[in-house]
Amino acid sequence: MSLRNGAHSGTVNVAILGAGRIAHHMADTLRRMNRDERYSSLIEPYAVATRNDQDRAEAFAREYGIRKAYGSYEALLADPEVDLVYIATPHALHADHAIACMMAGKNVLVEKSFTANVEQAQRVIDVSRQTHMLCAEAIWTRYMPSRKAITDIIESGRLGEIGHVYANLSYPVSDKPRMTDPEMAGGALLDLGVYPINFVMMAFPGASPVRTVTSCSFTDRGVDEQMAATMWLDNGVMATLDASMIAVGSRQGIIQGSEGYMVVQNINNPERVLIYDNEHRLVDTINVPTQLTGYEYQVIDSAKALLDGKIECAAMPHDETLRIMGMMDNMRAAWGEVYPFEHSAE
Repeated sequence: MSLRNGAHSGTVNVAILGAGRIAHHMADTLRRMNRDERYSSLIEPYAVATRNDQDRAEAFAREYGIRKAYGSYEALLADPEVDLVYIATPHALHADHAIACMMAGKNVLVEKSFTANVEQAQRVIDVSRQTHMLCAEAIWTRYMPSRKAITDIIESGRLGEIGHVYANLSYPVSDKPRMTDPEMAGGALLDLGVYPINFVMMAFPGASPVRTVTSCSFTDRGVDEQMAATMWLDNGVMATLDASMIAVGSRQGIIQGSEGYMVVQNINNPERVLIYDNEHRLVDTINVPTQLTGYEYQVIDSAKALLDGKIECAAMPHDETLRIMGMMDNMRAAWGEVYPFEHSAE
C-alpha cells in the first residue's frame, strides 16, 4: 500500500525525474533496496520520467525493474500514486522542477547542489512550507553513518583542541557538457566544491565562517574550473578547501588538533577514518558500515520524514541548505562568476 491521504505508514512510491548518470545510480540503489528485507517495505521503485523520450524512459524502467515509464515530466506529475520524486536534472533546472513537483502534490528529494543560487533555494523552500510537501537536499554524505563517526572523534577530545581542517574533492570531469555550460550552472564549485564545504560544516555544526578568502580559475566559457578557499570559523578553527574538475584529487578530509589528527579517506563517500597521534603514529582505524551504494541513507531519511508528516530531514534541514547555498553564492561573487540566467533575472 502506498502513502495516501497523509497516512504515517506504508510504502513510499519513489519516482526519478531525469535519466542521466546520477539517475542510474539512484535507480540501482532503489532496486537494491527493494530486494533488501531491511528496506523493501519502506520504498518501491515506482516510476521514471524523461524530458521527451518515451523509448528511453521504457528502456530505463526495464533495466531497473521500475513499474512506470513516462516520456514527459508532466505525465509523471499527473500520476497520483507518486509519493516522492528524486530530481536528477542539472543544477539550473532544480528549482523549477522541484516547485512543479510540490505544486502537483509530490514530495521531493533534490540532488545537490540544491539549486544554482540561494535565491532559487529560498523560492523552493518557500513552496515546501506553503504546500507542506517534504523537500530535502540529496547530498548523500549528510545522511551517512560516517558523519556521526567523525563528529564523535572530534567531540571525544582524542585529537585535542582542533585548529585546522582541510578537505578536497577533485575529478577530471570537464569533458561532461553540463560541467562547462554556464546556462546549466556548470563549474567545479556546485558539483565538487560543495562536498568540501559540507565536510567542514558537518565537522563543526555549531560554527560559522567569519572571514573567507577565495579564488578560482575559469574555463574559456566562464565557469570555475578550479577553486580554493580558506575560511576562519567563529570557533577558532581555520578551514582550507579546494576542488578541481581537471585534476585527480586526494579526496581527503584532514582534521588536525593539538594531540593528533584524523584522515577521512574519500569525503565524497567515506571509506575509513585513520587516527594519528601527535608523533604521526597510526593509533586507530575506523571502517564505515557496509552499504548498498551509499544513496540509500538519504532515501530512508526522506521516506521516513514524509511518512511522519515532516517537510524537511533532520540530517539536512532547510536552513542548512540555505546556508551552504549562501556560502557558495558569496564565493562566486568574490570571483565575479555570474550565470547567464542570473543576469536576466536582475
